[in-house]
Amino acid sequence: MGVLANLDLLTVGITVAATAVLGTSVYFSDRSSVTNKMFLGFAVVTAFWGTINFLSYQFSNPGITLWLLRGILFFAVFQALFLYEFFSVFPDSTKVFSKKHKFILIPVVFAAAILTLTPYVFSGIVGAATAGQVAIVQKGPGLILFGIVAVGLVLKALWSFFSKFRKAEGDTRHAISTVLIGTVITFALIIFFNLILATVFVNPKYVPLGALFMFPFVAFASYAIMKQHLFNIKVVATAGLVFILSIVSFGEIVFSDTVPLVIFRTSVFALVLIFGINLIRGVLREVEQREEIQKLAEELQETNERQEGLIHFIGHEVKGFLTKAQGTFAALSEGDLGPLSETMQPFVERALQDTRDGVTSVSDILKASNLKKGTTEYKKELFDLKEVVQAAVEKARDAAEAKGLKLSFTADEGDFTLTGDKGEIGDHVFRNLVDNSVNYTPSGSIDVTLKHADGKYVFTVKDTGVGITEEDKKRLFTEGGHGKESQKVNVHSTGYGLFIAKKVTEGHGGTIRAESEGEGKGSSFIVELPTMLSPL
Repeated sequence: MGVLANLDLLTVGITVAATAVLGTSVYFSDRSSVTNKMFLGFAVVTAFWGTINFLSYQFSNPGITLWLLRGILFFAVFQALFLYEFFSVFPDSTKVFSKKHKFILIPVVFAAAILTLTPYVFSGIVGAATAGQVAIVQKGPGLILFGIVAVGLVLKALWSFFSKFRKAEGDTRHAISTVLIGTVITFALIIFFNLILATVFVNPKYVPLGALFMFPFVAFASYAIMKQHLFNIKVVATAGLVFILSIVSFGEIVFSDTVPLVIFRTSVFALVLIFGINLIRGVLREVEQREEIQKLAEELQETNERQEGLIHFIGHEVKGFLTKAQGTFAALSEGDLGPLSETMQPFVERALQDTRDGVTSVSDILKASNLKKGTTEYKKELFDLKEVVQAAVEKARDAAEAKGLKLSFTADEGDFTLTGDKGEIGDHVFRNLVDNSVNYTPSGSIDVTLKHADGKYVFTVKDTGVGITEEDKKRLFTEGGHGKESQKVNVHSTGYGLFIAKKVTEGHGGTIRAESEGEGKGSSFIVELPTMLSPL
């Protein structure tokens, strides 16, 4: 085998490998897609056709040459069928073929294919077969049926595809035009090299390179499928690697000089293709799993957003009803509607307090939702941080004294002016933390301090209460997060207070943290705010 023959073989081998890799890659990217199935069929048949087409010109044995020429026609029939089916379904993922297609066309195609393997198409070789030359064959009447079926399918496929192109719009039209470009290039190469050059100029040396001439269509069709999102782009790198390995292994076959070495390296080439196709399949499975997880995550996100919207709506409605009830109980308690009996007075006062607790709980949930969505807007104003902390402490003093707790507040001397939202910081940060200490401290003391430290205002509330376990620390400051035993101590806890405090603090450029040596050993909550806040 000469250098030119080696190069021809290498060219055909590379083209066949690329066709097989593209076909299987496209198919495994979406095995349910009818477009991908038809493309796989065409790619596989084309790979076999290209191989047999090359081999048919490499033997001088008339018997072998005759069967190889019959094989060319055999695979050409199925090439035409898959081309017709591919053009019929592209770029759809699903399509059902008609009964005429299934019960008339398919049987006719199989009959024509089987006929090509009989003497009714090629009955024999005229004269001697010469390697590298086009053999002269005795043609039979069956060749007419082959021509009608194969050529008819190709012409029908082209006509329907052009009609589809004229009606298509947008991305679909662009995809079809891409396939048409590949089709035009392929047919131009076949007409020039296999018809004009071989027949008119009697130069058939390029006829064995039929696989190379078919490749433009395969390549452009693969690209069109990829652009239609039927082929995952992440698979390209894997397919490229497999293709390179196939080229290297096939190159070893081309330049082998002994039969055992050819057999061995051919086996290696086959194993590389099999391994590569399975590798592509594995990568695609991983991609599909990730896409499924991503899809589930997006659906979960949408569900959460709908639920949050529903909760927000219900919360507003409930808050409205509770606020009205609170007003009614307040009016009754204060005697606006007349004096209450000694029996009714404590009942109304208890109902009023429960209603206020309900309003607070619903308000916390709505506040947390707004903070989570980032829809909360902070007012920008100058205020005295010390006064705000002092007010939070004084509001909690009655509750602390009722439990017998010692509540103290100390602050450094100097200025504690801050730019920010006075109401948000006062109610949702400082008062929340002081109230929490009162609620979670059965006995002992609560010390509140406000200091200057390293350009920051440092607020600390330290108590001798129930403390915080390491497990509970993980849930602190999370939305609806409760300590394991927290609701046994404070039955009115919503789990949103610390979450809100954290969001408001961070919204003002600060930090918040909790410290505790463990259960029953008290806890400290520390808030640090920069003394010079940037505009909110």
